[in-house]
Amino acid sequence: MDIGVDLAAVRNAAAVLTDHLQPTPAWAAPALDEVTGARVVLKHEEVQPTGAFKVRGGLNLLSGLGCDVVSASTGNHGQSLAFAARRFGARCRIVLPEPANPTKVRALRAWGAEVVLHGTCMEQAGAHARALAARDGARFVHPADEPALIAGVGTLYLELLTASPDLEYLLVPVGGGSGAAAACLVAAAVAPNCRVIGVQASSSPAAHDSWRSGSLVERPNRTTIEGLAIGAGYATTQAVLRGGLDDFVLVSDEQVRAAQLLLLTHAHTLAEGAGAASLAGLLALRSRLAGRRVGVVVTGGNASPAELGTVLDATHHAEVA
Repeated sequence: MDIGVDLAAVRNAAAVLTDHLQPTPAWAAPALDEVTGARVVLKHEEVQPTGAFKVRGGLNLLSGLGCDVVSASTGNHGQSLAFAARRFGARCRIVLPEPANPTKVRALRAWGAEVVLHGTCMEQAGAHARALAARDGARFVHPADEPALIAGVGTLYLELLTASPDLEYLLVPVGGGSGAAAACLVAAAVAPNCRVIGVQASSSPAAHDSWRSGSLVERPNRTTIEGLAIGAGYATTQAVLRGGLDDFVLVSDEQVRAAQLLLLTHAHTLAEGAGAASLAGLLALRSRLAGRRVGVVVTGGNASPAELGTVLDATHHAEVA
């Protein structure tokens, strides 16, 4: 399946982003090396103006669109479109399932998006967003099945693998799969010896199970990790993941929270749940990846107050113990 994204599309996206974003840092993390047994390079996408990597895709898509947009999101994808819509003078409406992360709702409105709360899951929010777009003649933007989004987020992997061409493994969180698909495409083109491993929540395993089975499946969507809370596999991203992923690992919500705490205490990095999933995957595979040079992408830092409280409470208990 030709999804319309290749290295040339990613390089074109990088040219678009030059006027809007600075490259994000990728630093060694010696304290994490001690814990994981690997040689870790952290790619810090939590420092983006929207707090997450998806801003790259939103800017790339809206740069050539010229119309109003409607989409569904748990927050970070929506912020990417809101940020880009503000830059390019477009109307942006984002449908979020309830309960919505108040930090992300506040940020969406600050960037100028109109927030609509509908349904209790991404599938219901997405159906409502489609209906709004059809009613009003706006462009519905799928959170993953969009070549321009994939090319845009591919620029982060182009930055990382250009700066660290000797990476042996790259761990990437998977919700809808746009980031993982981009990682596969870029790694195959510029660092063919680097193996890409996807990481998803075991309580929302739709993308993982779609990849394993070779067909699109729906699964219960029960994770508390917002950015990984997807209940179905998506055709465009799965087409890339099937040929590009070296492996795909499931981690529990508890493992993700532990990775958030580790990033906070060992790497001075505040990550939201999905932003810590890559590290959770590395910890789950530590015996296999010991001694390897591993890229870990911190995809976002938009933790809600409740989520942040949970992580800080875990820090307190660890200090008391």
